[in-house]
Amino acid sequence: MVQGLQGMSMASLKKNPALIPLYACIAVGSFAAVFYTLRLAISSPEVTWNRTSNPEPWEAYRNKQHKFMSPVRDYSKIESPAPKYQE
Repeated sequence: MVQGLQGMSMASLKKNPALIPLYACIAVGSFAAVFYTLRLAISSPEVTWNRTSNPEPWEAYRNKQHKFMSPVRDYSKIESPAPKYQE
């Protein structure tokens, strides 16, 4: 009789309860990786989803905080060193 991999069914998990924290860590790590990738795809100024409505999306981030976390600086009060491009 062909059996599946050990630890992949509820019956074998009951025999090996030490595998449960391993599966939990893998699930949490996978969720964090997917969440961070989606966050970068949605809120980063480098990603443009619709160029017709906003042809220069980087201008919206001129005086906004771009780093993930910066407890020291308030970027809304600092003049941006980025050049202003004109057509």
